[in-house]
Amino acid sequence: MAGRHYSSASTAPKSQRSPFLLFIIALIFLSLIFYIFTSSSSSPSATLHPSASTIHAAQNPNVDYSFVSSLEKFLINHKSKSSSRIPDDTVRGEATENDVKRLDDLISQEEEKRFYGGESLFGSPIRVYVYDMPSRFTYDLLWLFQSTYRETVNLTSNGSPVHRLIEQHSIDYWLWADLIAPESERLLKNVVRVHKQEEADLFYIPFFTTISFFLMEKQQCKALYRDALKWVTDQPAWKRSEGRDHILPVHHPWSFKSVRKFMKKAIWLLPDMDSTGNWYKPGQVYLEKDLILPYVPNVDLCDSKCLSESKRTTLLFFRGRLKRNAGGKIRAKLGAELNGANDVIIEEGSAGEGGKNAAQIGMQKSIFCLNPAGDTPSSARLFDAIVSGCIPVIVSDELELPFEGILDYRKIAVFVSSSDAMQPGWLLSLLRSISPSQIKEKQLNLAKYSRHFLYSHPALPMGPEDLVWRMLAGKLVNIKLHLRRSQRVVRESRSICTCDCRRPNSTSPIPSS
Repeated sequence: MAGRHYSSASTAPKSQRSPFLLFIIALIFLSLIFYIFTSSSSSPSATLHPSASTIHAAQNPNVDYSFVSSLEKFLINHKSKSSSRIPDDTVRGEATENDVKRLDDLISQEEEKRFYGGESLFGSPIRVYVYDMPSRFTYDLLWLFQSTYRETVNLTSNGSPVHRLIEQHSIDYWLWADLIAPESERLLKNVVRVHKQEEADLFYIPFFTTISFFLMEKQQCKALYRDALKWVTDQPAWKRSEGRDHILPVHHPWSFKSVRKFMKKAIWLLPDMDSTGNWYKPGQVYLEKDLILPYVPNVDLCDSKCLSESKRTTLLFFRGRLKRNAGGKIRAKLGAELNGANDVIIEEGSAGEGGKNAAQIGMQKSIFCLNPAGDTPSSARLFDAIVSGCIPVIVSDELELPFEGILDYRKIAVFVSSSDAMQPGWLLSLLRSISPSQIKEKQLNLAKYSRHFLYSHPALPMGPEDLVWRMLAGKLVNIKLHLRRSQRVVRESRSICTCDCRRPNSTSPIPSS
């Protein structure tokens, strides 16, 4: 009896508690599911701005987006490692015909080994040989900038601070700093540095043409240009290809101007392609051969937090020089047409520190930013607008854009012909007709695209340095084609390709006859 009594006493409460326990467990399970669902859906910034954590320096302290800051660390690091240089086979002196033939044979053997070994000759990663040029072409110029940028008040003829211009065109520094960094510190996987010339797809010339142009005395600069020209053209790789597989950074249109005609077959890294002949002579630049790179933005990134908090009350904003030459004369005309209109701000200003702050505030408060042509078809203002989340309104009929084989600028900008923009009231009517949903879509795309225009060290995947090599990889087949043709076609043959007869690059419609 005692046994049965104990058993019944113990089972009765168990049967009464079971539904209650099941209810508690079910409630906990449902709460967990609800928490997971709401936490993943309640953070739209993670969905709308997936790249924010990778492009904002405050969230990634190991990445440097400032040219001045990055350069300072780079030079200190170079000083501490100057005795541990990696040996390479850069030729010290003029190459002979035998040097050229030997290199050509080695390159042919390397290409055959890769091709018949199952490797792609033109796939990723692209192999780049970086010339070990004397320091007067490289480090000395970087030190010159580093030692003068704080004290200088020098202005160009149009009133722009010299050192600010150098920063805007510092693409040569960002690319070189990434290429020569230890492989263990690099993040880009689609380009590798090689130390034997026969292994290279392309050859990089690390000469700082913009710094030398702006910071050296004129005749001294021209002498340095001539020295750099001779140094590079004495190399067997240059003699073999006449420069067709060599990368030459000449991002400021004034830089290297006195000698660049002797290097016109090289791949030029440019800010744009001026078809008026003011900056580049016919046959020097064209899209098949050269590459457009973005300016370094002059303003800070408007990240996901900034974008969500910005109150954009101005319809259209412009700040800059209204009086320009050549195709830029449209600026003054547009300024006169738009000045005084409701919800429109047109300001005269420079690129100094005060101008930078005023431009940054104005762009972050505006829906659209006017981007007319300047002295050249492009300007840094376009990329300032992009990283500010301000939709660019591009009025520049001859403009060529960076990485357009990869990026679709129609998703982030409004393109307007000069003739339409000059019709009274036409431009503002167009902008006011764009729906809120269309504006929102372009703003979201701007947040996504901004990472493609932020130079950094280390260089980041999908950043501008990465896209440079993606674009150049697409040119490799054509580079090999013209190189090999040049080696076998008879000099007097009509089959020799020339670029003097090419039409200028133009995005404006071809007039009907």
